Amino acid sequence: STTRWSCLSLEFSGMGRGLQSPVFTKQPGSIVFPADSMDRNREVVFSCEAEGNPSPIYRWNLNGTIISPKAGSRYSLSGGNLRISQLNKDQDAGTYQCLASNSFGTIISREASLTFAYLENFKTHRRSSVSVREGQGVVLLCGPPPHSGELTFSWIFNEYPTFVKQDSRRFVSQETGNLYIAKVEPSDVGNYTCVVTNTVTKTRVQGPPTPLVLRSDGIMGEYEPKIEVQFPEAVPAAKGSTVKLECFALGNPVPSITWRRTDGVPFARKVDVRKTIGVLEIPYFQQEDAGMYECVAENSKGRNTVKGKLQFYAPPQLIENPQDVQKAIDESLVWECKATGKPKPMYRWMKNGQSLEPEEERIQVVNGALSITQLTMADVGMYQCVAGNKHGQVYSNAELRVVAVAPDFSQNLLKTHTMVREGGDVLIECRPKMSPRGKISWRKGNEALRETHRISILDNGSLRLTNATKSDAGIYTCIAGNQFGTASSAGSLLVKEPTIITTPPATLDITVGESIVLPCQVTHDPSLEPKFTWFFNEQLIHFGNHGGYFEKVGGHSAGDIMIRNIQLRHAGKYTCAVQTKVDSSSIATDLIVRGPPGPPTSVHVEEISDTTASLSWRPGPDNHSPITAYTIQARTPFSLGWQAVSTVPEVVGGRRLTATVTDLSPWVEYEFRVLASNTIGTGEPSRPSRQARTKESLPKVTPANVSGGGGSRSELVITWEPVPEELQNGGGFGYVVAFRPYNATGWMQAAVPSAEVSRYVFKNDTIQPFTPFQVKVGVYNNKGEGPFGPAVTVYSAEEEPGSAPSRIHASSLSASDVEVTWRVLPWITGRRPDQSKRVLGYELRYWEKREKEEMASVLRTVGNRTSAVIQGLRGSTTYSVTVRAYNTAGTGPPSNVVNVTTKKPPPSQPPVKVMWNTSNSKIILNWEQVKALENESEVTGYKVLYKRNRSSQPRVMETNTTSVELSLPTDEEYIIQIKPIGEGGEGNSSRQITIPRISGPNAIGSASTVSTLSALSTIALSFTARTSL
Repeated sequence: STTRWSCLSLEFSGMGRGLQSPVFTKQPGSIVFPADSMDRNREVVFSCEAEGNPSPIYRWNLNGTIISPKAGSRYSLSGGNLRISQLNKDQDAGTYQCLASNSFGTIISREASLTFAYLENFKTHRRSSVSVREGQGVVLLCGPPPHSGELTFSWIFNEYPTFVKQDSRRFVSQETGNLYIAKVEPSDVGNYTCVVTNTVTKTRVQGPPTPLVLRSDGIMGEYEPKIEVQFPEAVPAAKGSTVKLECFALGNPVPSITWRRTDGVPFARKVDVRKTIGVLEIPYFQQEDAGMYECVAENSKGRNTVKGKLQFYAPPQLIENPQDVQKAIDESLVWECKATGKPKPMYRWMKNGQSLEPEEERIQVVNGALSITQLTMADVGMYQCVAGNKHGQVYSNAELRVVAVAPDFSQNLLKTHTMVREGGDVLIECRPKMSPRGKISWRKGNEALRETHRISILDNGSLRLTNATKSDAGIYTCIAGNQFGTASSAGSLLVKEPTIITTPPATLDITVGESIVLPCQVTHDPSLEPKFTWFFNEQLIHFGNHGGYFEKVGGHSAGDIMIRNIQLRHAGKYTCAVQTKVDSSSIATDLIVRGPPGPPTSVHVEEISDTTASLSWRPGPDNHSPITAYTIQARTPFSLGWQAVSTVPEVVGGRRLTATVTDLSPWVEYEFRVLASNTIGTGEPSRPSRQARTKESLPKVTPANVSGGGGSRSELVITWEPVPEELQNGGGFGYVVAFRPYNATGWMQAAVPSAEVSRYVFKNDTIQPFTPFQVKVGVYNNKGEGPFGPAVTVYSAEEEPGSAPSRIHASSLSASDVEVTWRVLPWITGRRPDQSKRVLGYELRYWEKREKEEMASVLRTVGNRTSAVIQGLRGSTTYSVTVRAYNTAGTGPPSNVVNVTTKKPPPSQPPVKVMWNTSNSKIILNWEQVKALENESEVTGYKVLYKRNRSSQPRVMETNTTSVELSLPTDEEYIIQIKPIGEGGEGNSSRQITIPRISGPNAIGSASTVSTLSALSTIALSFTARTSL
């Protein structure tokens, strides 16, 4: 007996080393074999493969009887595949199953059928004729011969290959093969032959012809539809299948066929009722497609209907499978097996490929669930749950292993050291591996341990000890035994001093911006290292995060933390938790943070007038410091942000929740907000109130900068700056313009009904030019008229100058500049205003002589100037110039045209071959003579521009030679450029020359293409001229 259990223990201890019960990887499928092709080499192969270790051994059964493949027989095995040779329709048709076995048990595959498809010939060779009247309906029977496998039907009319075409009058049933003609016409007379095709064997046979003849005794009258092709009252339909319902009627006139669901639910999109006449096709059938369907046949004589119910069915599908399980001997097992399907599946269980028939009370099958109590080694094996209904079966596999072993602590030794604090509770676990479960006992040292009010042995064998004392320390041993042996494991129990937090709970308060230390002092067993953790409002504090506010400042036996620059959000509950290997403890400190008040809420405008507004609000949190005062701010569309406002009372105390804002502008939309203050500071502002507009009042502000003048003859032009919207005090704002001739008594007035207008023109033919008027502008709005502004003097429009300037002279200054001179016109002041003509300046118009005057450019002068310089002209070009006087009325007549030709352009070539040397605080420059081109003015001299460094202003020296001597200190860096000059102006400059600071008495340099500077070598800028002297 002992040897047997040891062997079993070894077998099952090898579960993790690759041993495996059989599992199917390929199962056989049903085969339909065409019997018509059964030649001498006819054979079929059923596939079957399974995994397992040891490798599975295969067997097959046919209709429940084991097949025994033998040498020379028609059955042979290749791996798990079954090959059947020389097929025999009578002997081999049936249901096949594959069995796979190894040392763990046997499993059986799903069922697979072998059927033989065939189609025999028609037995009769002649059929009698069918005689009908014209207009009558007829059914021609097909009567297919004996067959196996799905058939399709068609009919030949007279001779092949003329087939009957189906339409609303003719229909071929694929259920019976019959041909239906709803209403016979003379063209239907002839021979009809039924053609039957087997879709599996692909064979086709033709029946004997059926002659259709017309009777000569009259034409059939009209009659209501008679449904000849109809579907059954109950039609089972599989999930996912394509369902076809046939319906056809005879009648005169030819009936129409329509379909509907009797529950009124419309057909899904997938249903095409127009696809085939007489057939309703429902693809991919689902549960929602089930129901009562109706076919309606109708013509002018009446209607007829037929109904049938589509019943949804689904083969079983497992939703809960039994799983492999290992149990100890004498334990109990429950395996659940559940499947969906319609009809509801039935369940049966198999063990090692055989039906499990519970013969003992300890084995029960209830609603698919298998339960076995008091497991024995005989229960070991492969179990299969089979769920089935009339539409199919599904199999699931599971292995049951029953283990019997002596106690073994090798995988679960007792902890070497278990620690507990003095006065604490401890659990010492004892979890040996053994089967069946045996007896567990304990001893301390060498003495058996007995249970007391402090010491108890739990049902699972573990030892619980409460209220530990120093005397409980020692070596504890767990002893486990069953009928197969005994084993033990030992470990020590260490009793430590408890960890105690010496800092008492406290409530602390602090002001925003200050720092505080939260203490956490402890006493603990010297051999244990305490670990401190802090929580803020139950959330762990991660030191180094939180913006650097929190910092640990305690030592090894203290968990103190510091909070720097404390903020209002840091108020709350702080918990210090200390933990050692044997116990833990915690203490809470409530921290109150005092700060400026929070924002007030519910700011409302209770009442508003033209200049005041009454406000109310509710206080926000005072943040642990009483509110001492409130400040009110306002904002309008015209203000720059929020502005403090005057209030009544002038100082709003902390207990007041209302105030009146004063000195507001009428007819302006205001928003208000409130800020609260306490001894610590002023808090955040409230949310703005809703916008409120002050009431209207008379306007008080008049336009600024009233002036005018100019315009056309007989006009008085008056201008002003519009009054800003925030100062208009109401809607309907406008201006009242009042004016009168100087020294007159009465005022003339005009209303300008627009706030944006800034100009008014009074025109009267009696107004003389440049007549002085007194003018003032007032304001008004919907509430009435406001004040006028101060009176100012404005002149009426004047006349343009009446004569042209004389003595016009133009001379060329350079290639781009021309100077024009003239004699000024006198400012005429007559005795009457109409005799006065002012001159404000002169207007010069100039254009190239070859162009039209309309292309002229304009240059204006101001005042009594007698000359002007026109710049930016083209060289060697003749220009025409005229001069006119102008004033506010316009320009006077033009002077005579004078022509002037600009000088030739200045030389375009820059100086080249620039050489320099220094000697005794002097810089001597030499360069090559610049030669002007043919269309350029001659060179008359040169300008030398030099400056001490890059930031200073350059100095200029002129010379008519090609050299110059500069008396300059040589301990500075200089930048020099040289320009040729002629009567056409200044030419192009040489490239910039940099002369470095020189430490020695003498240095020589030249300009080359190198721009890098060196204090010890030459500096070069290279210039290449088109021509050289």
